[in-house]
Amino acid sequence: MSGTTITHESASALQPASGNPGASVGRSRAASELGLKRREFELAVGLGHIRTLADDGGGGCRVERAEIERLRTQEGFPQALRDRVEAVGTRQAAEFMRMTTVRFTRLARLGLLVPVAFYLNRYRAVVWLYLADELRQFAADEKNTSLLTRPLAETLRDQLDAGVDLRPRNWRGRHLGFLLRQAADDPWAQAAAPASLLDPLQISEIVPDPYERAHLNRHRTRPQPHGAPGSPAADLVEHLSTAQDADEIAWLRADLAQSMREARAHRPAPRPAPHHADPASRHLAPGPGSGRRPLGDRRRAADRRPALDSRRHAPERRRPPEPARQRSGRRPGQRSARRSPGLLGRLFRRGA
Repeated sequence: MSGTTITHESASALQPASGNPGASVGRSRAASELGLKRREFELAVGLGHIRTLADDGGGGCRVERAEIERLRTQEGFPQALRDRVEAVGTRQAAEFMRMTTVRFTRLARLGLLVPVAFYLNRYRAVVWLYLADELRQFAADEKNTSLLTRPLAETLRDQLDAGVDLRPRNWRGRHLGFLLRQAADDPWAQAAAPASLLDPLQISEIVPDPYERAHLNRHRTRPQPHGAPGSPAADLVEHLSTAQDADEIAWLRADLAQSMREARAHRPAPRPAPHHADPASRHLAPGPGSGRRPLGDRRRAADRRPALDSRRHAPERRRPPEPARQRSGRRPGQRSARRSPGLLGRLFRRGA
C-alpha cells in the first residue's frame, strides 16, 4: 500500500497541469525535443517564446506536450526558433552591423544596444551576448543610420569619456523582465523578481520578518555560478547581478515593497506551528508507580550534585612533610631528652 501511495504522489507532482502521464516534460527533455541547446532554451523561455509551467515538486519549470507540438508545427521549425534565440558576442555582432568592434562597444556602453546574457571567459573577462535578431533590426532602421556610419554626437562622446557603461544595468533590467514573465500568477515569485537584483541588506530592510524573508529567498533566482563561492569570478558575477546605481536601487526597493504587500494579502509566509504547553501540568506530582521523584526534589538534588561530585572526584590533599628539625623538636646532633627506659633504668627505679 505504501509503495502505491508513493508512486501516485510522485506522478502527481510531476504532472501539475494534468493527470495524464507525459502531459509535461522537464527542461532538458523539452530542449532536446525542440532541437535547442540549454542556453538557447533558457533564452527562449525568458523571451516568452516557450510557455512553461511551475513544477510543484520543486524541479523548476516544465513544458506541456501541447506547447512542444505547437512549436514543432510552426513554419520553419526548428531553424526559425533557433534564429529567434541566436545570441552573439561583440565581434560577430559588429560583423552583422558592418562596423568595427570599437564602435559597437561604444554604442553598447551608451545603452543603445542591450545585452541579453553574459559569461566569463577563461581570463575572467565579461563577454556580453546580444540577440542577433535585434541587431539586424537596429541596423535596418533608418533612424540609426547616423549612429552606424557618422561620428557620435558630442554629448555621447562626453558620456563615454566620463566612463559610462550601461551594459550591466540594461542586462539587469532585461533579466528582471525574464523573471517576472516566469513568475506567472504567483505573487511570492513576482516579489522575488526584484529581490533577486538587490543586496541581502536591502532585502532585510524591506522584509524584516525572517520567515517572510526565508520564503522569499526560496523563489529568488540568481545567475549560474561561475567558479567557487568567494572566488574572484563569483564575486564579479555577484557584482554584475546586483543593482549598483542609487536610482536603480530605489526603484527596486519600491517595487519589492509593493509586491510584498500583495504577496502577504494573497498568502502569508509559512511559519512553524506554535508549541502550546499546559502550565498547570508542569508542577504536577508524578503518579504512583511512575518511578520519578517530584520536580522540586529533582531540582534540589541537581543543585547539590555539583558539590558532591566535586568532593568525590577532588584529589586527596596531603600535608607536605615537615622539616626534620620541626618534626623532632631538636637541633641536628642533639640527643633526645625523652628516651624509652631500658633495663638499667628499671633496676634503678626498683632500688629506689
